[in-house]
Amino acid sequence: MAGQVRAADVADFILAKLGSMSAMKLQKLLYYSQAWALAWTETELFPEDFQAWANGPVLRGLYDQHKGFYRLDPGFFRANPGNLSEDQQVIVGSVLEYYGDKDPQWLSELTHLEDPWKAARQGVPDGDRSENIITKASMLEYYHGL
Repeated sequence: MAGQVRAADVADFILAKLGSMSAMKLQKLLYYSQAWALAWTETELFPEDFQAWANGPVLRGLYDQHKGFYRLDPGFFRANPGNLSEDQQVIVGSVLEYYGDKDPQWLSELTHLEDPWKAARQGVPDGDRSENIITKASMLEYYHGL
């Protein structure tokens, strides 16, 4: 029986599928996995919230684990990718098919063009630190409408 899916489970699932990648790219792929899970199923993939950092959405808890590491290898988080249901694996797999070959900077710039990140950064000067939450409601509304 699969347990509650955590962001680390999805992170290790992504790393297992695509192999080593930069921490920045992983954070953006996690963001789009959550965004499209919300858009397609109206259900969160994992409970953790993204913060609207200067370089795009970041899961603070995972950042605290990978801080100081540029490249992350499969199994880095020692989580359980098996917690993802078949449907969740299909969703993340679809996200990886579309976004997986994109450059981390391209992914970051894309998030900056989209409403959820912009709304969470409202009033925060460009480049400044922010721990503002990108709400799941804003993600659902925006990506569901695309």
